[in-house]
Amino acid sequence: MPRLDLRPREPYPFSCDLVVRTTDLNYGGHLGNDRLLALVHEARVAFLASHGWTELDCGGAGLIMGDAALCYRAEAFAGDRLRLEVAAVEPGRLGFRLATRVTRPADATEVALVETGMVCFDYTRRRPVPLPPAVRAACHRED
Repeated sequence: MPRLDLRPREPYPFSCDLVVRTTDLNYGGHLGNDRLLALVHEARVAFLASHGWTELDCGGAGLIMGDAALCYRAEAFAGDRLRLEVAAVEPGRLGFRLATRVTRPADATEVALVETGMVCFDYTRRRPVPLPPAVRAACHRED
């Protein structure tokens, strides 16, 4: 089976640092895939806040995750400070993608690349809604 191959999405206009906790480790003693997704969630919330948005009001629409892809490049361990860099990319009619690069600044190791497909969602009507113009403007396109 071929492996998923995510590529870095330069530039990453936002970043935040998070520390791997003991509770983030799996039976192998390293950062678990479910916990990586939780760290990416924290970075998403911080990215949205940097624009004055929340997951329930992102430029006038709520957000719901439609998909997620994670590609590990290296292990991370308890106590590691990780930098999560975020870019909004690929704006579409009903949503966009958030690309996150996870690195360990202490040794310049790329730990993972993660992409999540975010769908604009009306939680009252329980249906997708169009991507707000302000969110579209925050997305960068790649050639």
